[in-house]
Amino acid sequence: MHRIDPEMAAFNAMMEERAKAFPPIRLMRPFDEPRAINDALNLTLTGGPDMAESQDLWLPVRGRRIACRLHKPKNAATGPLPVLIYLHGGGWVWNSIDTHDRTMREYAAASGCAVLGPDYALSPEAVYPQALEECAGVTRAIAARGAEWGLDPARIVLGGDSAGANLALGAALMLREVAPEVTLRGLLLGYGVYDSRFDTASYEEFAEGYGLTRERMRFYWDCYAPQAADRVNPFVAPLRADLRGLPPVHMTLTELDVLASENLAMAAKLREAAVTVSEEYFPGTVHGFLRSAGHVGAADRAIAASGRWLAQVMAG
Repeated sequence: MHRIDPEMAAFNAMMEERAKAFPPIRLMRPFDEPRAINDALNLTLTGGPDMAESQDLWLPVRGRRIACRLHKPKNAATGPLPVLIYLHGGGWVWNSIDTHDRTMREYAAASGCAVLGPDYALSPEAVYPQALEECAGVTRAIAARGAEWGLDPARIVLGGDSAGANLALGAALMLREVAPEVTLRGLLLGYGVYDSRFDTASYEEFAEGYGLTRERMRFYWDCYAPQAADRVNPFVAPLRADLRGLPPVHMTLTELDVLASENLAMAAKLREAAVTVSEEYFPGTVHGFLRSAGHVGAADRAIAASGRWLAQVMAG
């Protein structure tokens, strides 16, 4: 075993102990029961900074009403607020704006920006491209109507963690093609899924024993993109995309993660495409560590660094 951050190890042990109160999660369909167990466990990680205002909006996108959680921090400036549209992680199959409510609050307080989280459709019930088109549609709606909720349509950053980072980058690539009128200030990406292969160095090294396993990633891909042709689509596997013209990117990188190799490859490819990239690397942490804010110092430092970057790109 690699040396894990002691606070990270303590957090993992805490969550393993909490998980004993719930039935074991079996990766099987229908997915309602395992999803409910997973979300109930993650909902034990609530709290976070108090906000000046929190509300749920319902945006009509692609034929359905999508719930969106909006947080405005107490340290926000007056006038229309810059907004981070934050896409939660969870392998495209679980989690929600409730499980990631604290993460959104932390980013809002750290940056002084509003944070809006869409409850996009989950797989396997909704396969690609539904979630991606919903996330792009919400972004277009905020760009067109954000002023109605006190948001500045000219200052939007797309962000997310894990599968949410995949959707954020995929949506940015889609918007570049279909909605050039939408201008993004940046992309905030936390240990994202960027390719559909399972043979990288980090997949070999961390295949099991560090939380997110290769087997589980295979399951997630089978749920989200069951068709082989979709898995090489650049909107699905953005490491295969032409990345030129994207806005500045801030990446949070973790060490003990099957996705570590593709994150390093994405940072390099963005730079090759002349995209401005800043990155923060956190040794000894595992995939999903941003959820441990308030428990693990590395998570708090990662959110603080992202908050400084957000304030900077929104002011530019």
